[in-house]
Amino acid sequence: MQTPTLFALLLLLVLVAYGTGFSRALAAARSRGGVRNLASLPSYYGLHTALWCGLPALLLLGAWLAFDNAIIRAMVMNSIPDRPETAAGRNLLYVQIQNLAAGNLFGETTPELQAAADRLNSLRSGASLLQAALTLILALGLGAFALLRFSPELRAREKVEKVLRAVLLACACAAILTTVGILLSVLFESLRFFQTVPVTEFLFGLHWSPQMALRADQVGSSGAFGAVPLFTGTLMVSAIAMFVAVPVGLMSAIYLAEYASKRVRALAKPLLEILAGVPTVVYGFFAALTVAPFIRDLATSVGVQASSESALAAGLVMGIMIIPFVSSLSDDVINAVPQSLRDGALGLGSTRSETVRKVVIPAALPGIVGGVLLAVSRAIGETMIVVMAAGLAANLTANPLESVTTVTVQIVTLLVGDQEFDSPKTLAAFALGLMLFLSTLVLNFIALHVVKKYREQYD
Repeated sequence: MQTPTLFALLLLLVLVAYGTGFSRALAAARSRGGVRNLASLPSYYGLHTALWCGLPALLLLGAWLAFDNAIIRAMVMNSIPDRPETAAGRNLLYVQIQNLAAGNLFGETTPELQAAADRLNSLRSGASLLQAALTLILALGLGAFALLRFSPELRAREKVEKVLRAVLLACACAAILTTVGILLSVLFESLRFFQTVPVTEFLFGLHWSPQMALRADQVGSSGAFGAVPLFTGTLMVSAIAMFVAVPVGLMSAIYLAEYASKRVRALAKPLLEILAGVPTVVYGFFAALTVAPFIRDLATSVGVQASSESALAAGLVMGIMIIPFVSSLSDDVINAVPQSLRDGALGLGSTRSETVRKVVIPAALPGIVGGVLLAVSRAIGETMIVVMAAGLAANLTANPLESVTTVTVQIVTLLVGDQEFDSPKTLAAFALGLMLFLSTLVLNFIALHVVKKYREQYD
């Protein structure tokens, strides 16, 4: 049985279990004079039965899918007497066996390969049947067990909420462990890079050229890993983007929150937030085909030399992309300012503009600052617009009309294609990723700290 079919059948059993538990609870309520004589609402009895039926079977199905392929591969490879000693050789051999089992390998094959392919098909079919049988037996058995335990005195709500709390805790732990795993994986590879390239050269070097000679007798670059041009390019593009996004986003949020009528707000706010749903590659096309040529022609017309790919073009378009981010966060913060502060200022004779400037904005300033810092993190991590509009040249320059590159663009460039993960060129991507991770983490921490520290003053 295919896994999607098994999952759909398991979902059907869960729905049947919920309906059975719910109907039994209603029947017990009618016989006892009403729902108030039950220990819990009928829906909780249905959820209790459904959780017993579905949750253990779902956990079994997930564990089976996680380890099934590894176990089958080990059994198939152990059945081959003359298997390769190297990991690469074993991987290649197993790929050939898989292709032969699927009928995609043509030509003459050895009896050992044919026997291994037959064994692979046999193990897969047997494992599929065993998986379906165990999953369905477990679901039916535990569902029946939950129905046998049913009684009007059963505190189903407490048991259901305890399970749901455990599920929520597991999801929270999964998110935290995922973050820790990402950090550790990047950190370990970065330490390998810093064993080859000194940290001081990476952080303070002024030349970035990660190309390495492939052979000892080959004439080529020995590699230069000074990341200062990447950091300056990232800061320049992000600064230009924030110069566009912060004023426009903040002013639009003030208008929508304080001046616009309900009809205008209902129309303008969704239209503004449509910008957040446009894919970044579309912004990249707009920057490369429209904004960058316009800036180059405009600079040429006033006698200034400009590159066809510039930091200014990428920053302007990136700022347009971040406008709804700043506007939405600022709008929520401004609307959260208590109305009593506005009423008090207006009652003392302030105009609406004075109330906004001297009362509303100072009260909402911590949240606005936090939103701006989160928007900066979004700008630092943008890749596609910079690739298409700012170029790949690692130039150390303060001129926004020249081509620059950023940390994220270089990470993509270093990891494109078939790369060896033992060379400094490839490991440099992990070091750049570590710097990017730390910078965005610091910005997010500062934003949350600012919001937390000053928010209580205006509650």
